[in-house]
Amino acid sequence: MTHGLQRDQNGGLLPGAPVGLVVGGSLTQGVEVRLDGAATVEDIKAGTFLTIQGGRQRYFGVVTDIALGSSDPRMKHTPPQPGEDFLVQVLSGIVAYGAVTVMPSVTLPSVLGDEESPPPAKTIPPHFARAYTAAPRDVELVFGREDENHFWIGNPLDMETKLCLDLDKLVQRSIGIFGKSGTGKTFLTRLLLVGILQRNRASSIIFDMHSEYGWSGQDADRRRVVKGLKQLFPSQVSTFTLDEASSRRRGSPVDEVVGISYGDVEPEDLLTLRETLNLSEVAAGAGFNLERKFGPGKWLREFLARQGQDDVKELAEDVGINQQALLTLHRRLSQLTRYEFFTDQAPKDAAVQIIEHAEKGRHVALEFGRYGNDPTAYVLVSTLLCRRIHKRYIDLKEQAAGGGGREPRPLVLVIEEAHKFLSPAIASQTIFGIIARELRKYNVTLMVIDQRPAAIDSEVMSQLGTLLTCRLDNEKDVEAVLAGTPGARQLRTVLSRLESRQQALLFGDALPMPVVVRTREYGSEGSYAELGRKAGLQPDAHQGETAAQRLEREIKELF
Repeated sequence: MTHGLQRDQNGGLLPGAPVGLVVGGSLTQGVEVRLDGAATVEDIKAGTFLTIQGGRQRYFGVVTDIALGSSDPRMKHTPPQPGEDFLVQVLSGIVAYGAVTVMPSVTLPSVLGDEESPPPAKTIPPHFARAYTAAPRDVELVFGREDENHFWIGNPLDMETKLCLDLDKLVQRSIGIFGKSGTGKTFLTRLLLVGILQRNRASSIIFDMHSEYGWSGQDADRRRVVKGLKQLFPSQVSTFTLDEASSRRRGSPVDEVVGISYGDVEPEDLLTLRETLNLSEVAAGAGFNLERKFGPGKWLREFLARQGQDDVKELAEDVGINQQALLTLHRRLSQLTRYEFFTDQAPKDAAVQIIEHAEKGRHVALEFGRYGNDPTAYVLVSTLLCRRIHKRYIDLKEQAAGGGGREPRPLVLVIEEAHKFLSPAIASQTIFGIIARELRKYNVTLMVIDQRPAAIDSEVMSQLGTLLTCRLDNEKDVEAVLAGTPGARQLRTVLSRLESRQQALLFGDALPMPVVVRTREYGSEGSYAELGRKAGLQPDAHQGETAAQRLEREIKELF
């Protein structure tokens, strides 16, 4: 009868239900909780929250391991036989028992609504301290309630309580979102961007490789189209495109069409293209020699104008570069002339346009259309635009420091396939590696999205403030994500047990402790209404208005 009072109608343990007693452990390895008769190993999953009542304080932790134990080693050799149900009942919980390892992360305050974050656990509960399933109130004490600074990202395992991120801490340093293909990285990224947009914590510039974030995206598993940021927040999101025809076919409204001129490319950009174009170090560095000969803004056009091997070899002798390296560079860079967005003189300066929208508080999604499947196009455009955006922010920051202007609005640059920009061979030389190491010195941070974190430079990985990791199978990728994280060995077990969809391990600055969440729904009409309502934009409240009325409303919302 007592056991029944601790379970819900589905047979699961109720919040606050006792599960067992502390029987051993350590601060570094976690404490061992022996399950009593009210709970079994089938009731508790890796990643579940438990609270432990010590003698003077209460601890909040996460289950990192589950095991079976016995007080009599002979039981392994002479277990009960089939049909001996009574013997099984007698032995269970006494001679044979279940145990879980709990990593106490924080100590809980006694008052709900404390402004300060709960302090980290610097000790452990004593022997025979009672462990309980966490209650919604405990989760709120640790992670905060949904408010202007806390965004609901999902729910803890087997709980309906909202688990929130601290958005101020989230945007203060760069962010990493990792997981193998098909685990929900894109949906998780959309949710983070919605939170940043809703609470007006920063502007974002999204280099949208596969056109998933601007107007609409694809849910491949359910074979449906989901709304992008532009549909949810039309007055706060601008869509730029490199491929206007692709955007029109998908029904995506375009605010600006982006063109890149030869003069926009600088020698530093070739360093980022080393891997995508398979260039040697000599070939990638030849751009600096060419710039000295032809001048800034002219060198690429003049170089690509050379016709035939003899012409290029003559140029190699003139600038002092290995002939074969320069021939390879000429051959590889010639593919740029096939891009329709690449012109002698772009009608508008794309970087200036993007910066203007960001400084007005808007969020920019740059759609690549058919060029999203071309790594060279994606890396080149993202690199040269981010370099110029970063330079502009340096100027704004220095003006503000000298009293000549206001602080630039915080900016988050969102890049996919991040290992192409941040591999160990080039990370120290690219603009993205520089931004990651600056730790928001100029109010610019990164949001890097990748399925191969092991291919990203370890120094860059160490500078990521908050990490959101979906399922990873490769051991090297797991090691790269957890490197330097307290309790990495225990978290490895939790990470390996994630489901393939809609679950993620979150840890870092934006959370007081590591946590496994079931990410909230994105893609249903109910979720769209909820996301829009939190921003003060009721998606259905403006039906029937004329185009002129809509334009007037959006102008008011923008300014």
